[in-house]
Amino acid sequence: MKIVFPVAGVGTRFLPATKEVPKEILPVIDRPLIQYAVEEAVASGLSDFVFITAPGKEALERYFAPNRPLDAFLRRQGKEKLLDDVRRFYRKRFAYIRQEQALGFGHAIALAEKAVGGRPFAIALPDDLILADKPVLAQMLAVHRKYKAPVLAFMKVPRAEAPRYGIGAGPFLEERVFSLEKLVEKPAPGKAPSNFAVIGRYIMTPDIFPLLQRARRGAGGEIQLTDAVVELMKRRRVLGYFFEGRRFDAGTTLGYVETLLHVALLRRDTRDFTRRLLRSLARDEKP
Repeated sequence: MKIVFPVAGVGTRFLPATKEVPKEILPVIDRPLIQYAVEEAVASGLSDFVFITAPGKEALERYFAPNRPLDAFLRRQGKEKLLDDVRRFYRKRFAYIRQEQALGFGHAIALAEKAVGGRPFAIALPDDLILADKPVLAQMLAVHRKYKAPVLAFMKVPRAEAPRYGIGAGPFLEERVFSLEKLVEKPAPGKAPSNFAVIGRYIMTPDIFPLLQRARRGAGGEIQLTDAVVELMKRRRVLGYFFEGRRFDAGTTLGYVETLLHVALLRRDTRDFTRRLLRSLARDEKP
């Protein structure tokens, strides 16, 4: 199974930084967002990666490529651990497809049709950084194998936040798995069928591609994957899965700060410093 990373977005929330630096390689401590997503995929048993990029994203395309001068420098300096870190993805299979026009998430996925080769495939949005004991994609692959159906990742959100997400609803098949009967992209306030929000992890089947090719522009004037999934639901069972883990919205400035702090609190080399810093800041805020 291959995995598709839609990474063609401009990253307007992080301008001016993203004028030259793709948002997907903004660092969370010392690893960029895209590496967290790729590592999750690798830990889930996936090894073929398809990136839907855009003009100006060359730095992202170079990130996983060999850098011989850097390798030689680290070797001369005796920094073998760092050398292993930068070389760990050299032997993975990466493919890059350019999305020349910003026509939406659904359009980006449609471009991957030939690359995935007529088989089920995964999708991961790097903006959604999910920390879990068992990788979320591995959890979803287990559900896909059990039910032989497409699977979308879900989490519960406050109803006031429903207009920011794709929202689904349907009867439960087991504790964390439900059959999608309704799915709405960014519903108007008060119109959401539930508070079950789609998060950026999917296991899709290739019968989504003809529906994406026929899809019209939807929310935001873009071709939406959600609209194609709604059509797919008329033809076969599609599942929602409430994953185990904690998701961070690193695609917004405040969410990015939260992600940085949380990861810093988890890492041994940054944990104590971050705790002291937060305690100090809390004291400074007192009147």
